[in-house]
Amino acid sequence: MSEMRGSVQKSRIDDKQNACRQDELAALKRSIIQHILFNLGSDYKSTGKLNYFRGLAYSVRERLIERWIKAQRSYYENSQTKRLYYLSMEFLPGRFLMNNLINLGMDHLARRTLEEFGYSLQEIESEEWDPGLGNGGLGRLASCFLDSLATLKIPAYGYGIRYHYGIFQQVIENGYQVEKADDWLRIGNPWEFERPQHLYPVYYYGRVHEWRDETGRVRSDWVDKQVVMAMGCDTLIPGYGNEHVINMRLWSAKSSREFNLDFFNVGDYIGAVEEKIKSENISMLLYPSDEADQGKELRLKQEFFFVSASLQDIMRRHKKQHDSFDSFPEKVAVHLNETHSAIAIVELMRLLIDQEGLDWDHAWSVCIKSFAFTNHTIMSEALEKWSVDLIGKLLPRHLQIIYKINFHFLQNVARLYPGDVARLQRMSMIEEDPVRQVRMASLAIVGSHSVNGVSDLHTDILKEHVFRDFYDMFPDRFNNITNGITPRRWLLSANPDLSRLITERIGPEWPTDLGRLKALIPLSNDPDFRSQWAKVKQQYKRRLADYIRQTNNISVSADSLFDVQVKRIHEYKRQLLNVLHVVTLYNRIKGNPDVAVVPRTVIFSGKAAPGYRTAKLMIKLINSVAETINDDPDVADKLKVVFLSNYCVSLAEKIIPATDLSEQISTAGTEASGTGNMKCALNGGLLIGTYDGANIEIMQEVGEENCFLFGLTADQVKNLKNQGYNPRAYYMNNPELKKALDMIASGHFSLAEPHLFKGIVESLLDGGDWYMVLADYQAYVECQEAASRMYHDRDEWTRRSILYTANMGKFSSDRSILEYARDIWNVEPTH
Repeated sequence: MSEMRGSVQKSRIDDKQNACRQDELAALKRSIIQHILFNLGSDYKSTGKLNYFRGLAYSVRERLIERWIKAQRSYYENSQTKRLYYLSMEFLPGRFLMNNLINLGMDHLARRTLEEFGYSLQEIESEEWDPGLGNGGLGRLASCFLDSLATLKIPAYGYGIRYHYGIFQQVIENGYQVEKADDWLRIGNPWEFERPQHLYPVYYYGRVHEWRDETGRVRSDWVDKQVVMAMGCDTLIPGYGNEHVINMRLWSAKSSREFNLDFFNVGDYIGAVEEKIKSENISMLLYPSDEADQGKELRLKQEFFFVSASLQDIMRRHKKQHDSFDSFPEKVAVHLNETHSAIAIVELMRLLIDQEGLDWDHAWSVCIKSFAFTNHTIMSEALEKWSVDLIGKLLPRHLQIIYKINFHFLQNVARLYPGDVARLQRMSMIEEDPVRQVRMASLAIVGSHSVNGVSDLHTDILKEHVFRDFYDMFPDRFNNITNGITPRRWLLSANPDLSRLITERIGPEWPTDLGRLKALIPLSNDPDFRSQWAKVKQQYKRRLADYIRQTNNISVSADSLFDVQVKRIHEYKRQLLNVLHVVTLYNRIKGNPDVAVVPRTVIFSGKAAPGYRTAKLMIKLINSVAETINDDPDVADKLKVVFLSNYCVSLAEKIIPATDLSEQISTAGTEASGTGNMKCALNGGLLIGTYDGANIEIMQEVGEENCFLFGLTADQVKNLKNQGYNPRAYYMNNPELKKALDMIASGHFSLAEPHLFKGIVESLLDGGDWYMVLADYQAYVECQEAASRMYHDRDEWTRRSILYTANMGKFSSDRSILEYARDIWNVEPTH
């Protein structure tokens, strides 16, 4: 009898749950139809996929805004809430739809709803355009951090620029990169809310008028200045499974005058709108070329534009609940993501002193306690500097403040290190030779209470070399927080089949507690589990092979070793080293066509900065080598080379789950951290790399025996350069290396232009080979041979693949954010 009652009760629960699901299904279907009808003005029975994407996006946004308003209310209701403001010139979020659905727990509901309209979720998702609001790792990291901030329920806001044209669309024509405008807003953006009520003036040019107030205090007015208005545009970021939503506020430039009627009335129609066009250019394009002076000026305008608007917004929010700025550092944490936002320190000083009436010492105390700074680069040429003349022209009041900050700072340096003139010159915020420039990294360090690197090695290099003088003076300010990635985007969303397999075996908690993946370690010895794992990997490799055939008209075998290097094209990332290995493999096959080799598909993808000629020529070289190899019948299916164009987040989501071997081969001591290494490892891609950035920490987690690491360490690189590195000696003493370089230089891969790539080889042999390509070549080739031998034993390769995923708990961006919140921001999650 009791069993019957239990069965009836369970049946009632199941019926109730089914009814609830049917109600949710009907509600989402009704919402999509209403948005297509009333927002988009279309007939849902005859419209296409684009409108169904937009209708679904608006329906999801409705659910996001309700949660966001609840979160904002909770911040205001708790007087103890301290908010984090994350300032970044770049965000690279990827498509929002699937990530939002997964975080809201709506992905299955959306899939079923769309099926009733005759569409799959995958084809509707493909209608969304990647927002190209970043250049690469820096912007992608910022977006991972926003996902973690929301998931951890930390009161936070992201601030950046709403670029009308994002990072360019890359097209390959005759092997060359060609840049096309990325008009990602051409169909509108269904995710954002424009906030015209949050419109702030941002000023440029003019002059400074000084006067004394009634107390005799010298005051400064910034006068005769030009104004541009900044309008906030909010995109909502949901946490995973927790109803908590934060926002990314991106600023769009608006003219203070839409139309000049005086010009129009005399027939000057261009002049009538000229001011509007010039003003709105500020947020038009991500990273304008800074080769010309106009480009430099626009870039500095962009940096100041978004920090000024952001600080005004932060201060408005603070003043709603507080009458003074005494408590500002206890309620506000402002994080500077690289030096692009360092001018915020000077702008906050101006706002506090000139507008709020604080004295210098009080304002400076507020600044230092409020700001924290992350450095993402090691190379000195990448540390941002702005000419004194340009800052004086564009931001005259700020140059005055910079001089005063520097004056007080150097007084402290002189007091601590009396008579050390060289140290004063090194630490000054003003570089005197060859032209006077403001060192923005120095400003960021002096004006922040915390400075962090993004991997153990990177932070050690900052403390021991790059910022050694500052570390000597402020040892307590320097700390390390290793970068991380969000597992929601990079495993749960990008690799749903592997995620399902993992969840079936260890439970559903791992997306918010990545350390739980350790439970996979014993499963790596289970033959049945290895078989299922390999089956999933092979499935993604087949999908990528299909994509390569559709986009590049190249047939590759999904059984071959997928050897992947996907990242920004740059000399220090050493795509050239990879190419030299490819040419060496080619020569070995040509020398003995009957030799048994592990079939290999070498996949490149990445963009070169439009003005970076060497990097763009590298893309041409990769494509020229690919064309020669792929068309050679002697090679057949033993070796294929592919360059996939227009690398972006959605393309990465296709490539990374299919990766067997992840190339992370930057010169040791040049890559701050890297996150591509983490993404591939989380998806079971084995690492071949140098002792650089986070590669070392991945090795420590996974086990050195499971990695293919090679080459010089950062200290060995430095020592070899100091001793007098001779790249030509490596060339003369290594026949395979010499042959590969000679083929490139002599036009073997560019028959129509025999000298096309000669400059690349000359930069190695006669230009000093700054990134030590030739020094690491032999060790790299031997490491690749070890990888090929391992791939022969596919079962052992799969076992190691499982161990990579299992040991990636440290590299969750949730761990990174918890460390920032605890050690730097002093911010607590909201409850």
